[in-house]
Amino acid sequence: MSITDERVGAPARTFDPDLAWRVHPQVALRDESFGALAYHYGTRRSLMRTEAMPLRQRFTQGLDAPICLTWELTYACNLACVHCLSSSGRRDPMELTAAEARHVVDELAAMKVFYVNIGGGEPMLRPDFFDLVGYAVDKKVGVKFSTNGTRLTAERARRLAGMDYVDVQISIDGALASTNDSVRGEGSFAAARTAMDNLAAANFGQFKISVVVTRENVTQLDQFSEIAESYGAQLRLTRFRPSGRGVETWDRLHPTAEQQRMLYHWLLERPDVLTGDSFFHLSALGEPLDGLNLCGAGRVVCLIDPVGDVYACPFVIDKEFLAGNVRNDGGFAAVWRRSDLFRSLREPQSAGACASCGSYDACQGGCMAAKFFTGLPLDGPDPECVFGHGEDALAARDAAALPGAAVGHSKVDRNGTPIPVPTPVRFRTRALA
Repeated sequence: MSITDERVGAPARTFDPDLAWRVHPQVALRDESFGALAYHYGTRRSLMRTEAMPLRQRFTQGLDAPICLTWELTYACNLACVHCLSSSGRRDPMELTAAEARHVVDELAAMKVFYVNIGGGEPMLRPDFFDLVGYAVDKKVGVKFSTNGTRLTAERARRLAGMDYVDVQISIDGALASTNDSVRGEGSFAAARTAMDNLAAANFGQFKISVVVTRENVTQLDQFSEIAESYGAQLRLTRFRPSGRGVETWDRLHPTAEQQRMLYHWLLERPDVLTGDSFFHLSALGEPLDGLNLCGAGRVVCLIDPVGDVYACPFVIDKEFLAGNVRNDGGFAAVWRRSDLFRSLREPQSAGACASCGSYDACQGGCMAAKFFTGLPLDGPDPECVFGHGEDALAARDAAALPGAAVGHSKVDRNGTPIPVPTPVRFRTRALA
């Protein structure tokens, strides 16, 4: 019998099942049909006890419950980032109520979901934000939340520092104010750095600094790393997908092929930089990047949006990938376990146009969201395929197949025209409860 580390290639560690075991207070366990999963809230890594089946193969077939899921608490946002995956800005009047949100937490706790990635919008704009986070923690559902930092005051930082199983991720998209603010709004870089200062002063511990890699900031990777090191924080890089407002800015901002190769080698040399398996398409270049190197949509992850709709992944908020709603009979558990969409995603997938490529096993054909929102078939090549097949497919695509950019929840004027990024962004200095 063995316990297998989630990092591909990590050595198995044998143990004697006849010895008495005591679970560490920071470790959560849950049963799975193949054995068991364990999650360590301290190291934030998963372990799996299983039969002799490759970890990636087991995950492609789906789990009894997500390891984690993304939960967008609100579409309300005080920024209007040009790459926002959910086109956030205005709160949806059908947003889950506090009672409904608590019921979702109850379901996740019963299913032994290890943690939720809370986002938005700006989640700290929701009046019951701390109540919901505290309720989740009390139910032993860990919380990782992303924020633009504008509402993370010194008082709130101290409050977060006193909570267990909470991880904070502050978003910036430039190591310099000029680069960041062109994407997130004038003053947003200064506001984010103030939030980081507040967390450091509160002795929060190792928070995350999250960066969406673009054509304009990929040359600043070393500077991002230096910023993280200065706070004792951990750097997290995310791929830019053409969803939400990103549909309109992807052509201009996504990294070039040369930049993608540079990013691949930079990541290989820095395995401690987190990516959330974001760049598995780059593994076709040779040595696989750290992680499972697969699309977990509907298999090990999914998204709950502010009104309770459940999507296969945070980057495909479109009716084509809508699996159900937590308000329906059976709640979230019924969607996860019985959705026709999720069942189909857990079936063996066709390699399609990539079948003849010797690197398909490495990249698995790339990102479903990136394909969908650039008008490519889901069994076609990733638009950023490292061998250029995506560029060829983009050139040959039917423009009518593009899903198009929707206003979504962007703030608009009386004519329905989206309002640009508000400037300047101001940090909320008044103490908030």
